[in-house]
Amino acid sequence: MQRAAEVLSSAPSVAIVCHVNPDTDALGSMLGLSIYLRSRGVETVCSFPNEPFEAPRWAEELPGREALVEPAAFPKQPDVMVTCDAASIDRLGVLAQVASSAGELIWIDHHRSNDGLGTISLVDPRASSTCELVYRLTRAIGGDLPTDAAKCLYAGLVTDTGRFQYEAVRPETLRLAAALREYPFDHARLAQMLYEDNTAAYLKVLGTALGRLTLVPEVDLVWSYLTRADLEAGKVRSTDADDLIDVIRTAREADVAAVIKQQRDGRFKVSLRSRGGHDVAAIAAAFGGGGHRLAAGYTSPDGLADTVERLTAALRGGRS
Repeated sequence: MQRAAEVLSSAPSVAIVCHVNPDTDALGSMLGLSIYLRSRGVETVCSFPNEPFEAPRWAEELPGREALVEPAAFPKQPDVMVTCDAASIDRLGVLAQVASSAGELIWIDHHRSNDGLGTISLVDPRASSTCELVYRLTRAIGGDLPTDAAKCLYAGLVTDTGRFQYEAVRPETLRLAAALREYPFDHARLAQMLYEDNTAAYLKVLGTALGRLTLVPEVDLVWSYLTRADLEAGKVRSTDADDLIDVIRTAREADVAAVIKQQRDGRFKVSLRSRGGHDVAAIAAAFGGGGHRLAAGYTSPDGLADTVERLTAALRGGRS
């Protein structure tokens, strides 16, 4: 932590990235750190490896987006680079090569499956979120934390803890939330954008997915899926359906919930959640993905039927 603080304190410019298909913890930690560094006179540039380069709808509520650039405009050999919330190098997509060319690479993450990369590895699996680690880093550097930075970090903290429901929540997590809420941002508006701002078209797509709900009791699994045709018919972006897993996971009949969404390239993104009986991070890692014991994911190159078949086979031997 101290070495990362020293490097960032003396850097005139910093390039920051987060993982592909960023969630709120990824974007919140990246933009929060960017805003903080800019307040100290540091030039920053931020990106994530999505093609096309589209931020999720809720990102409109996060400040600091002026630092975002498309991957093609990101520095090719930055002197100092920071990664936020990426458990492995492949999660950086087209920006992985840039990470390999950086002078100093500060790797900030809280996934247990992290590869431990970077010239400075700031990885703590006990942390509730990457936003928590970024907050600690800003306090190690010192100085004022801008309100806009606090807002970004609070957003990631709230979402990655499931509104303070998940097992990673400790007393320290709630004290951090209280410290961030001391800043005068509109937390009610932020929560509304994150949790209560769906279109009617999305709700229809949600109905489609719920109509396909499949229970596989022999492997303790409940799953559903959406194809590109489903999303395009409803004019819904894939990222807009990320919260679908939080509905599927409420089925009490299964320990593991899975949502399988087809991406633009035809591959299927598999999102996994566990109630505690399975380590879904280990299952995701077996397919080239990663995450936490109770929340993980990966991308499958197989068709839908083969993806489900391989997942159920993994679950047969994956109880912990």
